[in-house]
Amino acid sequence: MLDFITWTADPAIFTIGSREIRWYGLAFAVGFWIGYLIVQKMWKQEGLKQEWIDSLLMYTILGTAIGARLGHCLFYAPDYYLANPIEILKIWEGGLASHGGTLGIIIAIYIYSKRVTHRSMLWTFDKLVVPTGLVAAMIRLGNLMNHEIYGHPTDLPWGFRFIENLHQWKAGAEPIFSAPSHPTQLYEAACYLVTFALCYWLYFKKQAWHKEGFIFGVFMICVFASRFFIEFLKNDQEAFEANLFLNMGQLLSIPFVIAGIYFVWRAQKKTNVKAGI
Repeated sequence: MLDFITWTADPAIFTIGSREIRWYGLAFAVGFWIGYLIVQKMWKQEGLKQEWIDSLLMYTILGTAIGARLGHCLFYAPDYYLANPIEILKIWEGGLASHGGTLGIIIAIYIYSKRVTHRSMLWTFDKLVVPTGLVAAMIRLGNLMNHEIYGHPTDLPWGFRFIENLHQWKAGAEPIFSAPSHPTQLYEAACYLVTFALCYWLYFKKQAWHKEGFIFGVFMICVFASRFFIEFLKNDQEAFEANLFLNMGQLLSIPFVIAGIYFVWRAQKKTNVKAGI
């Protein structure tokens, strides 16, 4: 008989009044904090203005949060949220989309580049994506703690049995477990950590940031190609995806992979970027 993993982790670390402090939020915050420290290291290496990094943090947080929330609402459940727009604001109830977060960051960095650094967006992205793989991995670990975004049933020994009636279980009901399923949160987290390590090595060891857009392109290829293939193992997030040849996550990943290939190719043709202000 195979030994599967019965996952009974509580999504909440503790509760203050009626408000839960969840592992997901902590993972998100820790990822951003470590990312900030890594970007600070880059700033010192290149001798850049401190005020630029402070502004970058603000733009990135706002772009990620707003984009991820709007992405979930408009990509996965547009009919419901357009009919109930006030529900879009209830971000604490869950519902974030990584593709929307990516688009939100792109828009935020466009504004940041125009208003703050007056450098190209790719100059900023080559720095920003280095810690982003780590942040993405932390978020997927938060998804694991939330018993969400897991995969199809599997007979592999590392299959996880997740609690399906999470809210009722936390209220005292007996847990109802899923069939042993692919822990796709861990698959994605592992891919994102490898992407983080690769981008970190490219920046600090190979000085690849001199080739504008190269690190950004590598990041896009690694993250969204891995996302595309892992989606074959994941359950659909919305019912309408059952009728699609590729699910929404895969359809949204394809243009990002193509863009990444283009930026890597383009970087080989461009003149090296100089350090400093």
